[in-house]
Amino acid sequence: MSHPVPPTENLKENYPANFDNQDSIESIQPREIQVGLRVNPLYSEVSPPIYNPCIPKSRLGITPKEFKKGLKKLAKKYGYSDKKEFFSKHFSGLHFHTHCEQDSTALKRTLPHFTKHFRAYIKRSKWINFGGGHHITRDDYDISLLIKLVRKFRQKYNVEVFLEPGEAVGWECGDLVGEVVDIVQNSGNIAVLDISASAHMPDCLEMPYRPHCYKMSLNADTKKWHLEHDLGKNKGKFRYRFGGPTCLAGDVIGDYSFETPLRVGDKVAFVDMMHYTIVKNTTFNGVELPSLCVIKDKKLEILKQFSYKDFKDRN
Repeated sequence: MSHPVPPTENLKENYPANFDNQDSIESIQPREIQVGLRVNPLYSEVSPPIYNPCIPKSRLGITPKEFKKGLKKLAKKYGYSDKKEFFSKHFSGLHFHTHCEQDSTALKRTLPHFTKHFRAYIKRSKWINFGGGHHITRDDYDISLLIKLVRKFRQKYNVEVFLEPGEAVGWECGDLVGEVVDIVQNSGNIAVLDISASAHMPDCLEMPYRPHCYKMSLNADTKKWHLEHDLGKNKGKFRYRFGGPTCLAGDVIGDYSFETPLRVGDKVAFVDMMHYTIVKNTTFNGVELPSLCVIKDKKLEILKQFSYKDFKDRN
């Protein structure tokens, strides 16, 4: 399945379940639900490859060749005259998810490939799911082009169009705040944080990418916090490699620099951590999960905290 759905016995009427394999239709008992197939239009501009669902040997989405072969097999098995008739009887739509943090211009270039391979089945669908990866909340995202593309597609094929802009909902939201617990020397300054790339920010290692950050230092005399943004790798006067507290040698967040020195006890905040931090974090090495907080009326409110018990009960 392209996304988690309830067990088939719990599927409700009109629940749009998308599958990566036509044979999955045999696992669903006859009932009033809408079933779709995730397809691979053999085109995606996503980089790096770990996020590209159209690379060779990808398990995400049915290629045009396998799509037609699978429908033909099932049509013959169940006594249908052709594969198009079988599709119309058992499936309600198609789904492709080939974007990642991209503008509507990428969708414009993708649609010709999708329609080229699946036009005959688009015409027999009730809905088409354009998937996720549409960065609709980004300042430079071309919303007007997206509206134009969706309207034109709906009018041409007489179908409903779905989008799944999941990350865009949490785009540039959520600071992951930690503390400098030690500073050691080994061919440079290494700041050890209570934040772990491996346990708290695995996306930074998987992609990989270097998250933006800022530091907060408390002035001992004025008792006020000084905020300073990272200047980039090896650009500022004071340079540090940020590492996590786990046993993994590669638990490294990245290289950062500032105009003022970093001290033990300073706070370090990584920005835009909402979407792929909370859902991917782990308790590797028994490292505590970050507390969930919100600022209301200039006051910090703790929504949820975690402890060793969460690690113990989880494993």
